Amino acid sequence: MISRNTRTGSAITLLLLLVLTQLPACSRQPVYPPAAQSGTDIIIDPASLEPAVPKFYTYSYRGKNISYFVLKDRDKVLSFLDACTGCYTRKRGYRYDDGVVICRYCNTKFPISKLEKGLGSCYPIKLGGRIENGKFLIPIPAVEAAVNQF
Repeated sequence: MISRNTRTGSAITLLLLLVLTQLPACSRQPVYPPAAQSGTDIIIDPASLEPAVPKFYTYSYRGKNISYFVLKDRDKVLSFLDACTGCYTRKRGYRYDDGVVICRYCNTKFPISKLEKGLGSCYPIKLGGRIENGKFLIPIPAVEAAVNQF
């Protein structure tokens, strides 16, 4: 016959094991779908972007996932790494909520309208891109150069 204390202790141990195995998954940066590519560029259709709402993507390189986001802000298309110079070692990235991107590690909030200026260590790192033939192109070598941020 198993005592009630033994069953309770076993249930608590099982619960702790479940929580501990799930914590690393909560602390990792999400992986997003890849964007289209052609030659040496990643291709984003600006028509697929909602105004002032970031769209996240992941590019795989040398066994690492390099995440970034693209957004339309007024008359521009902008792109940023899903990392900053301050918190990138934590590998958490950003999330979007009601007009701001929020660092998943330190919870600092950045209004979409201020991202382009990007002053401060926790701002998303700018990622170069250009409009060509109605598409926003991000050079793949620029993304690959950021591998150490991930």
